[in-house]
Amino acid sequence: MTAVLAVVVAGLLLALTLVLVSQRRLARRLVLAGQRLADDVVPTGSGLAEATSVVERVVDRALLRGDHVSLAETRLASALAVIPEGVAVFDPSGAIVFRNQVADRYLTARHGEALVEEAIGELAADLLAGAESVDPVRTVDLFGPPRRTLVLTGVVLEQGREDVGAVVVIDDVTERRRLEAVRRDFVANISHELKTPVGALGLLAETLVAEDDPDVARRLAERMLTEAFRVGRTIDDLLELSRIESDDGGVRDEVPVHLVLAEAVDRVRGAAEQRDIAIEVEEVPGRLRVLGDRRQLVSATYNLLENAVKYSDPSSSIHVRARSDGRWVDLAVEDHGIGIPRRDLERVFERFYRVDRARSRDTGGTGLGLAIVRHVATNHAGEVWVDSTEGGGSTFTLRLPMMGAT
Repeated sequence: MTAVLAVVVAGLLLALTLVLVSQRRLARRLVLAGQRLADDVVPTGSGLAEATSVVERVVDRALLRGDHVSLAETRLASALAVIPEGVAVFDPSGAIVFRNQVADRYLTARHGEALVEEAIGELAADLLAGAESVDPVRTVDLFGPPRRTLVLTGVVLEQGREDVGAVVVIDDVTERRRLEAVRRDFVANISHELKTPVGALGLLAETLVAEDDPDVARRLAERMLTEAFRVGRTIDDLLELSRIESDDGGVRDEVPVHLVLAEAVDRVRGAAEQRDIAIEVEEVPGRLRVLGDRRQLVSATYNLLENAVKYSDPSSSIHVRARSDGRWVDLAVEDHGIGIPRRDLERVFERFYRVDRARSRDTGGTGLGLAIVRHVATNHAGEVWVDSTEGGGSTFTLRLPMMGAT
């Protein structure tokens, strides 16, 4: 019996020893794993429980870091998705690893825009090849229609001294180029428009200083007054156009159409009488009303009437009417003047554009009136157009949404 008990005790001691050895080995493996993962060194003599706790903390931190990276990537992708520029990221082999929605349109394009895809790929390849002479900015012109201009800008991505890829940004600069061209034309035109009367004023003043004849001096003074009025009118029109263009659509009132016509006709009546031109206005129903800026609407109508007076033959007539189809109100000004050639119909609403520059010097216009009309129409969600026959007169129509239309 004593021998059997001794054998059992010896067996239990052996089993316990094996378990302890196994635990020490497992603890050592966990310690080594923790040392590879953890930022701080795990004590070599740690037990199984302590080593297990260390590894659990390391795993938690790793998972947390993984969540942060995933969240950052998600935010970055969301931000790149809403910017107006296209962004394409390439790995060192030249393969695309990311592209936002704008870039995707060019990288999966057909027809003319396929040129953009080719240019993007070439720029990325050249950058990754490491050529020192590579121009990182390239311009691609698409002749459309519509015509567009894209600027590609490439950058090599580096980590330490190693290139890890490249990024190409696609920027559509079409509208910026157009606005820049408009600005240059505007500066050139306004310089030309002001240079003529200002030069005339200087010449007239110089002549007047040396003139002793009262009659001649009076005629020179009258001419100076005319040129000064021309400069002032140009500046007034520029300020009016600037004010209308900067309109934010804030204050809008219910405006009766017949009052707009009456005020505009009253403003132009003096110029019409000087040329013996009759202005005939059809009776406008009081129910015709539009929602808008009364000052702008009067300005647009006045400019249509003034244009008709300037380009009508003396002793002729101008017909004004306002009609509605229940949704739109059409203000029409019809003259019996020189008319407009077909080639000029699309350009008469441009700033400073003149169909007949020789005639415009006599009429004294600034070339801004119809541009003002177009901007007023745009501000009121309407439109303006002209029907004309060269030598047979013109009819300008300003269309505005009717108040209360469904």
